Amino acid sequence: MVAEISRRNMLKIAGAAGVAAGAATVVGGGATVATAAGRTFAHPGMLHTPADFARMTAKLKAGARPYTEGFAKLTANRHAQSGWVARPSAVVYRGGGTPQNYATLYNDIHAAYQNAVRWRITGESAYGDTAVAILNAWSATLTSVQGSADRFLAAGLYGYQFANAAELVRDHDGFELARFQKMIKDCFYPLSEDFLARHNGAYATNYWANWDLTAIACVLATGILCDDSAIVDRAVDYFKNGEGMGSVKNAIPVVYPDGLAEWVEAGRDQGHALLGVGLMGTICEMAWNQGIDLYGYDDSRFLKGAQYVAKWSMGGSVSYTANTRQKGAPGIWSGRETASAAAGVDPNMTRPIWAMIANHYTKRRGLSATYLTQIAAKAAPEGGGGDYGPNSGGYDQLGFGTLLFTRDKATQASATASPTASASASASTSASASASAAASPAGGTGSDLADTGASDIAAWTAATGITALAGGLLLLRKRGRSSSNSTH
Repeated sequence: MVAEISRRNMLKIAGAAGVAAGAATVVGGGATVATAAGRTFAHPGMLHTPADFARMTAKLKAGARPYTEGFAKLTANRHAQSGWVARPSAVVYRGGGTPQNYATLYNDIHAAYQNAVRWRITGESAYGDTAVAILNAWSATLTSVQGSADRFLAAGLYGYQFANAAELVRDHDGFELARFQKMIKDCFYPLSEDFLARHNGAYATNYWANWDLTAIACVLATGILCDDSAIVDRAVDYFKNGEGMGSVKNAIPVVYPDGLAEWVEAGRDQGHALLGVGLMGTICEMAWNQGIDLYGYDDSRFLKGAQYVAKWSMGGSVSYTANTRQKGAPGIWSGRETASAAAGVDPNMTRPIWAMIANHYTKRRGLSATYLTQIAAKAAPEGGGGDYGPNSGGYDQLGFGTLLFTRDKATQASATASPTASASASASTSASASASAAASPAGGTGSDLADTGASDIAAWTAATGITALAGGLLLLRKRGRSSSNSTH
């Protein structure tokens, strides 16, 4: 498994590339690397990298499936249209007893993200301009996120999603990056960090795993967007060692002899378990693209938990060890709740979470993951916000994994190389080598759910209709970027 890059090696790479602290350098494929407090950051480098978009564009030009089906799913979504106009608010509320208006926020975020993805794939300026206009409108207007305890969910979910949309256009002319970074750090990150530290004044186990996971995702995305090593380290440390239900060993408390590992929220319900798996996968993917392997942490504990949820969600029988958690708040009230069995499932319930996870383990790493392979194929082509119902549960994931994460099986070298190290090292190589690196793969029910391997390669290919592109990925010319905003 890929280990987290040591700070010494990061600095060595950065030094060899001639990158000064606090500076950004352009490397192959349109990526940039920046150093801050001893860590090298690759941009764009959250859920997607320039190499990812080079792969997608080449596959689409070749008419390869399932990319074509995934792209059709994206272009059919109403949020992915360049005519979208933002409706920013100074204060966003989520939770009872307040004038809830958070639906406007998550709709605008998904419009910004989907337009940014279309721009990155096609190079058509109208989509990039639309994404920039949405993000700039919100960073010029929003001052706080408020509400009941659900404000922590809003901060976590929409914070990580907002940051991912911004990451894709951070180098677009006219994007107010510094202002957007300030908005994320002022309005979203403090709530997520406070939740991880204090859990709304309650016992850490009062809240199920997905609450922690939304906060971890927001904290990690903030650190990457803002080139802040301390914030990234905080997210990674909590993922590994946090006392709440969302740290990896609390969310996945029992590893069974059959290679599956219990997902604690399976004792609650299917919808929230799927949400948690999607969030943990998002955290792992963002970390991976910065050279930190959380996918493989603790003997690939997440793989075992995701396989468990995949099997269970398809109606398979799974073990469940009773789990008792403390509820309440110190000095107010205290109680205990025990989940003693996995809840019932609807095999037709789905979220757009599986393609990313399955492709990492079976394609990047070449591991066997039978249940992930099966459920990802069943869910394809994955859509995104707007395709899974009108309520907030349908917008908890950014989605479109069939398009964005389907990949060919990695070579042994690329399967064991850190994405960040590859991007950083390319800064000191020849232009032709950098270009080559840019073209290779880089390392619900409609209810408001967020509220209260080797043998699998052939099966995956057959199930999803992947076709090989002769001669490898095409090298794509760099597209021009327009500095003008689209009219609305």
